[in-house]
Amino acid sequence: MRTADGPVQVRPVGEELGLQVTVRGKLEPLRAKMTKLADRGWLRKRGDGRFTTRSQ
Repeated sequence: MRTADGPVQVRPVGEELGLQVTVRGKLEPLRAKMTKLADRGWLRKRGDGRFTTRSQ
């Protein structure tokens, strides 16, 4: 997240982590984790579904 130039979607984060992004079921747990982090204030979830760090 911090190395990205701006807001990112879940797929590029999964690619960076080495997940199999062509299978939708592999991304859903990551999306849930990122949403939890946003709920807890670690990340910010934008209306378009992209995530940023809280400082952006």
